[in-house]
Amino acid sequence: MRSVAFGLIACLAPSLVDAQTRPRRPAAPVAKPVALFTTPLTLADMKGKQAVVETARGTFVIQLLPEVAPNHVGYFIAQARQGAYDKTTFHSALRLGLIQGGDPLSRDPAKRAMYGTGGLGMLAQEFNREPVTRAAVAAVLQPGKPDSAGSQFFVAVTDQVALNGTATVFGRVVEGLEVVQAISEAPVDDQGKVTERIEILGVTIRDTPPPEPVPFSTETVEELAKYRAVLETTEGAITITFDPVKAPEHVRNFLRLASAGVYDGTSVHRIVKGFVIQTGMVSTRARPLTQKQLSYVTTLQPEFNDTLHVAGIVSMARTADPASASTSFFICTAPAPSLDNAYSVFGRVVSGMGVVLTIEAKQVSGDAPVERIDLIRVRVEKQ
Repeated sequence: MRSVAFGLIACLAPSLVDAQTRPRRPAAPVAKPVALFTTPLTLADMKGKQAVVETARGTFVIQLLPEVAPNHVGYFIAQARQGAYDKTTFHSALRLGLIQGGDPLSRDPAKRAMYGTGGLGMLAQEFNREPVTRAAVAAVLQPGKPDSAGSQFFVAVTDQVALNGTATVFGRVVEGLEVVQAISEAPVDDQGKVTERIEILGVTIRDTPPPEPVPFSTETVEELAKYRAVLETTEGAITITFDPVKAPEHVRNFLRLASAGVYDGTSVHRIVKGFVIQTGMVSTRARPLTQKQLSYVTTLQPEFNDTLHVAGIVSMARTADPASASTSFFICTAPAPSLDNAYSVFGRVVSGMGVVLTIEAKQVSGDAPVERIDLIRVRVEKQ
């Protein structure tokens, strides 16, 4: 396997040569023990801390985990406060796998051949039970040396189960994982080194802020009824109002997703003439959801009601499972009695029905539009 990160990816693939067949080398002299870093910070000093990592590609936030790796967290905090990460780069990447940074040598473009070898040998291992799953932040090691961590770290974009139990996880990305993923997609050379400079502009340590309230989680039914949404499409605008009396959780869900920008950049993916047009499916988005947006995507319990599916009605799409509605919704272009009491009606078109019919008239292949029709943005307004 190609070595993508110094001392990291090599451990994912065992050697194909049996150890007993290797030529024996003279024993190396025993190295004198070195004093490894021990953090002066107490657990109370480190608890509830986050690291805000500002990069040339955007910002991501790490929730630090001193309860499982106190020395690693203490060292990371000390390095960050001293500006040790400023102007270093993410020097190695595995596409949609992980990224690696924090080497002080990476400040100097002339030392590119040595990237991945600096800033190590400072910390004893603190292997723990934190799995190396998506968003995990862990220490980089020298090959075969568990007590060799230092300033270098890696962030997992996808699960790296082969590293479970052999890596010191000391944090998790809780915001901006899409930035990490974008960095992982940067071009690399045949050694897995990133071919462009993606710098860490700065790392700030802060107290964990209080959780943000979930949008549209506390409004009453009467308050929800005061909102409307304008669907800005490539064919024009469609305005819908809501019926929270009949489907309060579906209305909350739609307003939450719309206000968070989840629908922006999706497309009309289904047209059935004389029946419905359908949009809002996350997989049709031009860009992936952010970590925060993704946290709002869930499935809903059905709120079937007695509102009839007639032209202009807005209702939630689902699979055969009644409790599978999520983001996709449809607008009826004609009466659809087969849907009555079996799908959750939550709104209706009050302006722009001509746009709906223009979309319905588009050429299709099966149920799919031949040309992409974008839902550019959903704008939430209070009436």
